[in-house]
Formats: sequence, structure tokens, C-alpha cells
Amino acid sequence: MTSRETTPFLPRATNERTARKFWDAAAVVSFGALQWPWLLKGLHGGTQAEKRRLLQRLDLPADALPNLGSWKADTGLLHLIVDKIERERPRRVVEFGIGATSLVIAAALRKIGAPPHLGFDQHGDFVRLTREWLAEHGLEADFRTAPLAPAPSGWPGQWYDTGPLEPEIDLMIIDGPPWTVHPFTRGAAECLFSLLSPGGIVLLDDAARLGERMVGRQWRKLHPEIEFELWNGGAKGTLIGRKPRSPDPAG
Repeated sequence: MTSRETTPFLPRATNERTARKFWDAAAVVSFGALQWPWLLKGLHGGTQAEKRRLLQRLDLPADALPNLGSWKADTGLLHLIVDKIERERPRRVVEFGIGATSLVIAAALRKIGAPPHLGFDQHGDFVRLTREWLAEHGLEADFRTAPLAPAPSGWPGQWYDTGPLEPEIDLMIIDGPPWTVHPFTRGAAECLFSLLSPGGIVLLDDAARLGERMVGRQWRKLHPEIEFELWNGGAKGTLIGRKPRSPDPAG
């Protein structure tokens, strides 16, 4: 099933490399009980008018994104991604958790003449089908299957086993793993913040969700050098972080 299709209410199961710990499963149950109103609100993908405007911005056909909502990115986040790419003109973009965002990133990068971006997902068949989906629109990306492994640096849950990554990432987009792995599982992305280029930007999707709000607070403590702000222009909220630019030697 590619992300062009309607997704079910529950996120797709993950093939975890290690058995889930009891406390991880308990955290998922507890947070699910607390944040179910947000989860229902987050199923809204945006208006048809905003989706048409998005596709027109990217010179994509009207049927390029037939289904949004559910666990896909909403039009607010997708417009934000296009805004950042148009204004910042990044050369190196990395995303974690591929899907509708991948199509939008690839189309936006094509418009500014930037190289294809790098994307990771734990489902090998989903990687293949999403690659084919982009190819139907003349788009490409460097998609790689990255199984989930125990999260680094003491974070709970699991994170993508990507192997070493090159530095100088201009834009990092975090839209996975799903919260059903652990409510704080995306927090492990902060281990890669040292790879951000000067002025580099990180976008955390679903940032209005309780687990991600707690992750955001921890990120602020661990990385006071990064300026974070919560953007509420979409249905799910996005945490935007920017690394300081290098000082101007002439200044």
C-alpha cells in the first residue's frame, strides 16, 4: 500500500528487531488514553482547496495526492515544507518516515534545482512502492530501508538503524517512527542534530501531541544552542528548530 491510498486508523505494525519492553508497551497504552482527542483531530488532512493550491505550487496533477488525513501529513505541514525549501534553498534534505511528505519534498526540490533528498523508512515494500509513486511524476529520491533498533543515548523506544550519515544536513524532517512504538520514540533524532549545517532546520511533525511536546521540552534542555518554536499552522502542529548560523568573519 503506497501513501497515495487511504490509511487505516491504526498505524502499520513495525517489524521490531527486539521485543518491546513491558514499560514501552505500558507507555503507549497510557499516552493513547490521554491523547485520543488529539489523535482524532489529527486525522483531518486539510481542505480540498488547500490540497489543490499545494499541487499547483508544485506543478503536480490534481490526482497526485488523492488521499490525505489519517496518519499522513496534513496540508499545513506540506505547505510549510514547501515554504522552507523555497526560502532556504537547502542542498541536503533528510527525512525519517516516508510518505506524502516525500512526494512534496521531491517536487519542491526539483523546482529549485536541488539534488534529490534522502529518506528512511522501516518497511522495505513501502520504500519500493513510494519510489515507484514518485517515478510516475518524474520525481526521484534516495530512499533506504532502515530497520528499527533500540534508540540511542538512553531514549526509550526505537530509532532507524541508518548507519553513518554525512554531515551538513540543511533540512531534517521527522515524521516517524509512529507513536505506537513509544510516545517518545522520535526524541532519538536529537542524536543527529550535530550533523545539521549552520542555519540548518529540523521539523518535527505531530508536535502538538503529548509525547512530542515532552520530547520538545527535552530537546530544548539538551540543545540550548538551537532555537525552537511550535508552529500551529497545521492540524497536528510542527516543532521548528534552527541551528545558529556561523558568525560572519567580517563582522
